[in-house]
Amino acid sequence: MTKSTSKSGAAKPTHTPMMQQYLKIKAEHPNELVFYRMGDFYELFYDDAKKAARLLDVTLTARGKSGGDPIPMAGIPFHAADNYLAKIVRAGESVAICEQIGDPATSKGPVERKVVRIVTPGTISDEALLDGSQDNLLVAIHAEPSEDRSEFHYGIAALDIGAGRFWVLQVDGDDALQGEIQRLNPAELLVAEELADNPMWSQRPGLRRRAPWEFELETAERLLNQQFETKDLSGFGCSHLPLAIAAAGCLFAYAQETQRTALPHIRSIRAEDRDQAVAMDASTRKNLELDCNLNGEQDNTLYEVFNQTGTAMGGRLLRRWLHRPLRDLETLQQRQEAIAQLQDGYRYELLQQQLKNIGDLERILGRVALRSARPRDLSRLLSSLACYPQIQQQLSELNAPRLKSLATQISEFPELLDLLNKAIVENPPVVIRDGGVIAEGYDAELDELRNISNNAGQFLIDLETQERERTGIATLKVGYNRVHGYFIEISKAQAESAPAEYIRRQTLKNAERFITPELKEFEDKALSAKSRALSREKALYEELVEIINQDLLTLQDSAAAVAELDVLNNLAERADQLSLVRPTLKEESGIEIEQGRHPVVEQVLDGPFVPNDVNFHNERRMLIVTGPNMGGKSTYMRQTALIVLLAQIGSFVPAQSANIGLVDKIFTRIGSSDDLAGGRSTFMVEMTETANILHNATEHSLVLMDEIGRGTSTFDGLSLAWACAQHLASMVRAFTLFATHYFEVTQLPETLNSVANVHLSATEHNDNIIFLHNIEEGPASQSYGIQVAKLAGIPAAVLNEAKAQLAALEADSNHQLQTAVADNAPTDVKVEENSGIDSVNLVTEAIPAETNNAVDPNPLQSDMFASSHAAVDALSNLNPDDLSPRQALEALYRLKSMV
Repeated sequence: MTKSTSKSGAAKPTHTPMMQQYLKIKAEHPNELVFYRMGDFYELFYDDAKKAARLLDVTLTARGKSGGDPIPMAGIPFHAADNYLAKIVRAGESVAICEQIGDPATSKGPVERKVVRIVTPGTISDEALLDGSQDNLLVAIHAEPSEDRSEFHYGIAALDIGAGRFWVLQVDGDDALQGEIQRLNPAELLVAEELADNPMWSQRPGLRRRAPWEFELETAERLLNQQFETKDLSGFGCSHLPLAIAAAGCLFAYAQETQRTALPHIRSIRAEDRDQAVAMDASTRKNLELDCNLNGEQDNTLYEVFNQTGTAMGGRLLRRWLHRPLRDLETLQQRQEAIAQLQDGYRYELLQQQLKNIGDLERILGRVALRSARPRDLSRLLSSLACYPQIQQQLSELNAPRLKSLATQISEFPELLDLLNKAIVENPPVVIRDGGVIAEGYDAELDELRNISNNAGQFLIDLETQERERTGIATLKVGYNRVHGYFIEISKAQAESAPAEYIRRQTLKNAERFITPELKEFEDKALSAKSRALSREKALYEELVEIINQDLLTLQDSAAAVAELDVLNNLAERADQLSLVRPTLKEESGIEIEQGRHPVVEQVLDGPFVPNDVNFHNERRMLIVTGPNMGGKSTYMRQTALIVLLAQIGSFVPAQSANIGLVDKIFTRIGSSDDLAGGRSTFMVEMTETANILHNATEHSLVLMDEIGRGTSTFDGLSLAWACAQHLASMVRAFTLFATHYFEVTQLPETLNSVANVHLSATEHNDNIIFLHNIEEGPASQSYGIQVAKLAGIPAAVLNEAKAQLAALEADSNHQLQTAVADNAPTDVKVEENSGIDSVNLVTEAIPAETNNAVDPNPLQSDMFASSHAAVDALSNLNPDDLSPRQALEALYRLKSMV
């Protein structure tokens, strides 16, 4: 007990018993905001009150004193707690809900209180706190270094507590981990204390530091085996993933700690195999704008265009499919066949009507399992189960293997449906505490108690009439309030006329209130009946929840099948409405797309979208894409990736035809942005992403590379662009779209047969550029940079000066080339490609093509990468490690003199 010393030397407590109780509970929950129940409010004190006032915009007040200072205090009404909790968890904070569990009438000291659950961002299940359109995941990460300590191996565990989905995986290296974090987008992340400052997650809201011992493998295995009632985890296919199991143990213990109840709906753990899915890093997911655009919004994303699902759980499953395309040909072909059957004869329309009447069963059943389901959850479960027979009827007419399998998985629950129909009123209240949930006729005892309580009104009316007539007091009224119960009220003027058997109960300013033996007897009976009715109704409701839990596993399986059916039905509707075609999928490498379209861009254009072809095969693995800015290079590249991605979730695709060889990875290096927090420049970010691609792409990967090398000097940038393209084409052999303004790179097809040039066409009219957006074979002739600058609004004076400078540079370039031809000697030539804002001002060498001094027939094309020059030969013979600083400087001067 906290004490201080009085003048007499005696110790005295500085806190009231209630505050002592609060401080004890707060000491057990230092990292959570404690919602301390006091009557109709949750109160917060000290720093919790200050934080709540800031987060929730509630008034900060004070009460009592602690050490001479008032205690900061803030409160929220308990009946509106959900709205406030939603704001808190969105801010990444957690709340310990502390309820009164003792009886105020019998408590001698403070009413006993205890924390009944902890609400955290990753473990919430309440409907009001969740976004129905996306998963709400709790994720744990465990790490250990590789043997040579060159990188880390990571174990990842993820739990969707609302749906009961629990899975694990292991990855190697930071790039793979970042891609998984981007995919999972956890609401709450658990990491060991020593890893918490890693920049990959140190700034994430919802980060939770955990003690290292919480990731102990033996403890994790024991905890998980106990939950799943098994001896080991080999039956779940994850016993070979020790890092992931350690993470899963920490995660599951945290879930139990916060929920303070059993978790029966989490009945298995699944090992996720990365080799079965298309790998995408964080940059790729961002650049393809799968479900979040570059501004951080959901508008104009692939998910927004493709999501017309009827259920919330179907919408979430579609999002998961988009973020994890598959490489399993059989699964994808089964999905395609299902979509084709649902599209045929517009069958999807009938199913769509039924699916829209189905609630979010995954999360409803999660709350049933956690014993936190509310009356309207049961009402929605009832209306959803009522749709199952019609769905089964429609599926019985289809024979696609996947649809037949789903029909088998969707059970019907006639007994449970009948029970809920009898038990729950048609439109129940939000919560059970005030009653009115259980239907009349379901329970005889409840009906009797309600009858006594409901007839109180008529009894009071009859009593009032009777007493007025008997006493002759016209102002006599019979009333009730929660504090004093039932009473007879008489005005002050007539109070003296009250009969002798009237017992005074309360004196008011202008009236007196009385009780009679008859009224007291009725009060005891009526109030007791109401209290007993509420108690009986609550018991019946809890009994209903337990009955539903008996069918929990079958109900969960059925809900999962309905969610998948919803996604397939949705993709059938999208195929019809968006004019999509069924792609041919194959294991062999190659991508052939005829008249492909960007599924998002074509929806937002005012005019028609210009479709284009893509053709990749073993002898054609890289396309060098050139053309003007705004000509459509980025759209062309992204649409290729999105068509491949859609094909590998089983969807139909926006094209006239498509023949897709399954890819193992999709990489993008598009756009430019810096990483100020990480201390990385735009160019450093670009090079980091490029390095990831060069290290991890394979001959089965699809790679999009856009404008490599722009962030440094012309020579450096061009050299890097050339080297990266050459490495991807000759060594990695990935299917690559390589967009560039370095026209020198278009020479690669001359030395590499697997490389081809294509360009986006454009033309000029009256000094204005007209974009045709057509892909044509061969390199672009120019970049139209000044014309694009004009479209961007660059002032006319600046454009005129740019044109004059361009003319002078071109004239000077031609003059130097003519001199070089006349002298048959190497000459530094300044070449200016007409590329506007992104123009390449490149000093190149006019090198004789042969030893007989013949001149390159295309002297404007750079030959800087030819290996026949003497300076190149001399440079190749140098070993920098063998040179002193002075020798290195002398060698540099010799090389310069040779050039």
